[in-house]
Amino acid sequence: MGFVFLFAHEASILNTLIERRRFNALLAQLSVGAYAATPRLLFGQEITEDKLRPNITCGVSSGDVTHTAATIWSRSDRASKMIVELASNENFQRMRKIFGPDVFEHSDFTAKLRLNGLKPGEPVFYRVTFQDLSDPTKLSAPVTGRFVTPATEPRDIKFTWSGDTAGQGYGIDVDRGGMTTFEAMRAHNPDFFVNSGDVCYADNPIASEMRLDDGTIWKNVTTEGKSKVAETLEEFRANYRYNFMDKNVRRLNAEVPTFVQWDDHETLNNWYPSEHLTDDRYRVKSVAVLSARARQAFLDYLPIHISSDGMSRIYRTIPYGPLLEVFFLDLRSYRGANSPNRQTQMSDMTALLGKQQLNWLKNKLKASQATWKVICCDMPIGLLVRDGKEDFENGANGDGPALGRELEIAELLSFIKANQIKNTVWLTADVHYAASHYYDPEKAVFKDFEPFWEFVSGPLHAGTFGPGELDNTFGPQLKFKGIPDGMKGNRPPSEGFQFFGLVNIDAQSRTMTVSHFNAAGTKLWSIDLHPA
Repeated sequence: MGFVFLFAHEASILNTLIERRRFNALLAQLSVGAYAATPRLLFGQEITEDKLRPNITCGVSSGDVTHTAATIWSRSDRASKMIVELASNENFQRMRKIFGPDVFEHSDFTAKLRLNGLKPGEPVFYRVTFQDLSDPTKLSAPVTGRFVTPATEPRDIKFTWSGDTAGQGYGIDVDRGGMTTFEAMRAHNPDFFVNSGDVCYADNPIASEMRLDDGTIWKNVTTEGKSKVAETLEEFRANYRYNFMDKNVRRLNAEVPTFVQWDDHETLNNWYPSEHLTDDRYRVKSVAVLSARARQAFLDYLPIHISSDGMSRIYRTIPYGPLLEVFFLDLRSYRGANSPNRQTQMSDMTALLGKQQLNWLKNKLKASQATWKVICCDMPIGLLVRDGKEDFENGANGDGPALGRELEIAELLSFIKANQIKNTVWLTADVHYAASHYYDPEKAVFKDFEPFWEFVSGPLHAGTFGPGELDNTFGPQLKFKGIPDGMKGNRPPSEGFQFFGLVNIDAQSRTMTVSHFNAAGTKLWSIDLHPA
């Protein structure tokens, strides 16, 4: 696709040829009329009128949709103004136009616009263009998207969830269809998609080829920005741009709102804020510095709504009608150091959610009037996830009483029981296989909680592992797993062990049906949960 493809998707390649600001200035100086009289070449490529106008490089997406509001996201390739047109029909009759923010290099030309004043329970069609700031007559080609706002009265709800994208070196293999799980989810026409974390793998470079166990070659689309571990802000941003190169991802983004949270690989594996790296791949050793850059890229590139108090919190709640409220947690930003996790008293060292987020979650759960309270967690509660030989990454630390990070979980579960908060369901990803866990106090060491379900999905497009070992502290019982016994670890996406979950809530009965699917769209398991 020549020059335009390189600039749109991997600006860092061009930086080796000419400094970006000089390049943008050069484009601004070129007039269409002068070019029409005398064709010009740049890096051996003919510059046409179309190349002189802004380009939308990563499609469009929407997120954090409520009854009356939504966030629209897109990215230009130069300094320009975002323009969004809205209508209740796909023909854009009786549309209204909103002039959004100006975008510049400091945000990597990404733009977000919070739409307010929407009508509950109605479809919204939107069309994004960018207007060149140096020449307002130049507009990008438009890109369209759509979503539906939740209704204020009970209405059927359907959404998907999963996580873990472009991990273990499995990038976009065009010959294998790219990231096909995104298309399998889109085919269900869900109201929204919950991306449960590891939205990208900033610590996993993408090589051009990998030889698989069956002797075939996995052939990746490659970019300079995915050729090494991410350390600079530009390198973290390049990880998101890479995923947006996939047609399946772009199509889902345009048609299905995405509600996002993060886990570890948006920064690096198993990180915690006070960590100092010894990994020779990294010149930047401070994880606090790396995670700050990773957070900025996350906020720049995803349609997450920043709270009105100006705090860039990733944890938040999204009310979605009388039947559902979704609670998004952040187990990364406030945790103590990974350790053997056997402390007997809560402290900063045992933090997983952290005191402020834990109190926020308690208050929000208690105040919720929704039938179902879905808690989207970065990691499963009762699966052992190790960090080295002696330390633990997760709350779980082995059979026995609640210790270490488990103390926060125990406090939360006891609070839910004491305040008679009904119909809580936990959704997560992280461990790269699908599973259903029923937490039963009758089978637990710690018993002060009401039974609940936890559903695990993923990977979306990464190596498949598992199953993990369950910790009996909170009595999890394995009811389903999506992988065969004795499976060799790190199975490629081509073997089909990629997973997503689908949740349906029936408006009349208020029954929640949770199902597991594989990348081919085959239903593997399902259960009906009836509200208390």
